[in-house]
Amino acid sequence: MFSLDRLDAALLGELTHNPRAGIVDLSAKLGIARNTVQSRIRKLEESGAVTGYRPVVDLPKLGVPLQAFIGAELVQAQMGHVIAQLGRFPEVLEVHATTGREDLLIRMAAQSQEDLLLVLERLHAIEGVAHTTTTLALTTPIEYRTQPLVEHITRDAGHGRSSSAGSS
Repeated sequence: MFSLDRLDAALLGELTHNPRAGIVDLSAKLGIARNTVQSRIRKLEESGAVTGYRPVVDLPKLGVPLQAFIGAELVQAQMGHVIAQLGRFPEVLEVHATTGREDLLIRMAAQSQEDLLLVLERLHAIEGVAHTTTTLALTTPIEYRTQPLVEHITRDAGHGRSSSAGSS
Protein backbone atom coordinates (compact mmCIF):
# COMPACT_ATOMS: atom_id res chain seq x y z
CA MET A 1 0.00 0.00 0.00
CA PHE A 2 1.30 3.43 -0.97
CA SER A 3 1.35 6.00 1.83
CA LEU A 4 0.25 9.51 0.82
CA ASP A 5 1.07 12.75 2.55
CA ARG A 6 -0.39 16.23 2.11
CA LEU A 7 2.13 17.13 -0.60
CA ASP A 8 1.01 14.09 -2.62
CA ALA A 9 -2.60 15.15 -2.04
CA ALA A 10 -1.86 18.67 -3.27
CA LEU A 11 -0.05 17.29 -6.33
CA LEU A 12 -2.96 14.95 -7.09
CA GLY A 13 -5.33 17.89 -6.69
CA GLU A 14 -3.43 19.92 -9.27
CA LEU A 15 -3.27 16.96 -11.66
CA THR A 16 -6.99 16.30 -11.15
CA HIS A 17 -7.77 19.91 -11.99
CA ASN A 18 -5.39 19.97 -14.96
CA PRO A 19 -3.95 16.57 -16.01
CA ARG A 20 -1.92 18.29 -18.75
CA ALA A 21 -0.07 20.57 -16.32
CA GLY A 22 3.66 20.61 -16.85
CA ILE A 23 6.31 19.96 -14.23
CA VAL A 24 7.35 23.63 -14.14
CA ASP A 25 3.75 24.78 -13.62
CA LEU A 26 3.18 22.22 -10.87
CA SER A 27 6.43 23.21 -9.21
CA ALA A 28 5.44 26.89 -9.20
CA LYS A 29 1.89 26.27 -7.97
CA LEU A 30 3.00 23.99 -5.15
CA GLY A 31 6.13 25.96 -4.25
CA ILE A 32 8.43 22.94 -4.50
CA ALA A 33 11.40 21.99 -6.65
CA ARG A 34 10.83 20.51 -10.11
CA ASN A 35 12.83 17.42 -9.11
CA THR A 36 10.47 16.88 -6.17
CA VAL A 37 7.43 17.12 -8.47
CA GLN A 38 9.00 14.65 -10.93
CA SER A 39 9.99 12.27 -8.14
CA ARG A 40 6.54 12.37 -6.53
CA ILE A 41 4.74 11.78 -9.84
CA ARG A 42 7.08 8.91 -10.67
CA LYS A 43 6.47 7.30 -7.25
CA LEU A 44 2.68 7.71 -7.62
CA GLU A 45 2.79 6.08 -11.05
CA GLU A 46 5.23 3.28 -10.13
CA SER A 47 3.17 2.40 -7.03
CA GLY A 48 0.05 2.10 -9.16
CA ALA A 49 -1.71 4.84 -7.17
CA VAL A 50 -1.95 6.86 -10.40
CA THR A 51 -2.77 4.69 -13.40
CA GLY A 52 -3.26 7.25 -16.14
CA TYR A 53 -4.33 10.66 -17.28
CA ARG A 54 -7.61 10.70 -19.16
CA PRO A 55 -9.78 13.36 -20.70
CA VAL A 56 -13.19 13.90 -19.16
CA VAL A 57 -15.65 13.16 -21.96
CA ASP A 58 -19.08 14.82 -21.91
CA LEU A 59 -21.21 12.04 -23.43
CA PRO A 60 -24.37 14.15 -23.94
CA LYS A 61 -22.34 16.60 -26.03
CA LEU A 62 -21.33 13.63 -28.18
CA GLY A 63 -24.96 12.66 -28.70
CA VAL A 64 -25.11 9.99 -25.97
CA PRO A 65 -27.36 11.61 -23.33
CA LEU A 66 -28.76 8.53 -21.59
CA GLN A 67 -27.00 6.66 -18.80
CA ALA A 68 -28.35 3.70 -16.89
CA PHE A 69 -27.22 1.47 -14.07
CA ILE A 70 -28.13 -2.16 -14.52
CA GLY A 71 -28.03 -4.58 -11.63
CA ALA A 72 -27.57 -8.10 -13.00
CA GLU A 73 -28.22 -11.33 -11.19
CA LEU A 74 -26.15 -14.16 -12.67
CA VAL A 75 -25.85 -17.88 -12.71
CA GLN A 76 -22.77 -17.94 -10.45
CA ALA A 77 -20.66 -20.26 -12.57
CA GLN A 78 -21.13 -17.93 -15.55
CA MET A 79 -19.72 -14.71 -14.08
CA GLY A 80 -16.48 -14.80 -16.07
CA HIS A 81 -18.35 -15.50 -19.29
CA VAL A 82 -20.85 -12.68 -18.66
CA ILE A 83 -18.09 -10.18 -17.86
CA ALA A 84 -16.19 -11.16 -21.02
CA GLN A 85 -19.34 -10.64 -23.09
CA LEU A 86 -20.04 -7.27 -21.46
CA GLY A 87 -16.53 -6.17 -22.41
CA ARG A 88 -17.62 -6.44 -26.03
CA PHE A 89 -20.48 -3.96 -25.61
CA PRO A 90 -19.32 -0.45 -26.59
CA GLU A 91 -22.19 0.97 -24.52
CA VAL A 92 -20.80 -0.49 -21.28
CA LEU A 93 -18.83 2.18 -19.44
CA GLU A 94 -17.91 0.14 -16.36
CA VAL A 95 -18.82 -3.03 -14.50
CA HIS A 96 -18.54 -3.66 -10.78
CA ALA A 97 -18.84 -7.06 -9.08
CA THR A 98 -21.05 -6.50 -6.05
CA THR A 99 -22.46 -8.20 -2.98
CA GLY A 100 -26.13 -8.68 -2.31
CA ARG A 101 -28.89 -9.84 -4.61
CA GLU A 102 -27.26 -8.49 -7.77
CA ASP A 103 -23.87 -9.81 -8.80
CA LEU A 104 -22.87 -7.04 -11.19
CA LEU A 105 -23.56 -3.33 -11.39
CA ILE A 106 -23.21 -2.21 -14.99
CA ARG A 107 -23.03 1.44 -16.03
CA MET A 108 -24.18 1.92 -19.61
CA ALA A 109 -24.70 4.80 -22.00
CA ALA A 110 -27.10 5.02 -24.91
CA GLN A 111 -28.24 7.52 -27.49
CA SER A 112 -31.95 6.96 -26.75
CA GLN A 113 -34.34 4.82 -24.77
CA GLU A 114 -34.85 2.69 -27.86
CA ASP A 115 -31.11 2.09 -28.12
CA LEU A 116 -30.97 1.22 -24.41
CA LEU A 117 -33.74 -1.33 -24.93
CA LEU A 118 -31.75 -2.96 -27.75
CA VAL A 119 -28.65 -3.14 -25.54
CA LEU A 120 -30.71 -4.64 -22.71
CA GLU A 121 -32.06 -7.28 -25.08
CA ARG A 122 -28.47 -8.17 -26.03
CA LEU A 123 -27.56 -8.26 -22.33
CA HIS A 124 -30.47 -10.60 -21.54
CA ALA A 125 -29.35 -12.91 -24.36
CA ILE A 126 -25.99 -13.56 -22.65
CA GLU A 127 -25.88 -17.06 -21.22
CA GLY A 128 -25.71 -16.77 -17.45
CA VAL A 129 -27.74 -13.55 -17.04
CA ALA A 130 -30.71 -14.53 -14.89
CA HIS A 131 -32.36 -11.17 -14.14
CA THR A 132 -31.67 -7.45 -14.44
CA THR A 133 -32.95 -4.27 -12.84
CA THR A 134 -32.44 -1.01 -14.72
CA THR A 135 -32.23 2.44 -13.15
CA LEU A 136 -31.99 5.49 -15.40
CA ALA A 137 -29.74 8.35 -14.33
CA LEU A 138 -31.60 11.67 -14.55
CA THR A 139 -28.66 13.92 -13.68
CA THR A 140 -25.22 13.60 -12.13
CA PRO A 141 -25.14 16.21 -9.35
CA ILE A 142 -21.75 14.91 -8.11
CA GLU A 143 -19.39 13.65 -10.81
CA TYR A 144 -16.88 10.87 -10.09
CA ARG A 145 -14.20 12.37 -7.88
CA THR A 146 -11.36 11.27 -5.66
CA GLN A 147 -9.76 14.50 -4.42
CA PRO A 148 -12.00 15.05 -1.35
CA LEU A 149 -11.21 11.50 -0.18
CA VAL A 150 -7.47 11.93 -0.84
CA GLU A 151 -7.49 15.15 1.20
CA HIS A 152 -9.48 13.44 3.97
CA ILE A 153 -7.10 10.48 4.31
CA THR A 154 -4.03 12.75 4.32
CA ARG A 155 -5.43 15.37 6.72
CA ASP A 156 -3.19 14.18 9.57
CA ALA A 157 -0.15 13.33 7.42
CA GLY A 158 2.89 15.51 7.14
CA HIS A 159 3.45 17.82 4.20
CA GLY A 160 6.42 15.87 2.87
CA ARG A 161 8.94 18.68 2.91
CA SER A 162 11.82 16.73 4.36
CA SER A 163 15.47 17.44 3.69
CA SER A 164 15.39 14.85 0.89
CA ALA A 165 12.63 16.77 -0.92
CA GLY A 166 15.07 19.33 -2.22
CA SER A 167 14.88 23.08 -2.09
CA SER A 168 12.17 25.27 -3.54
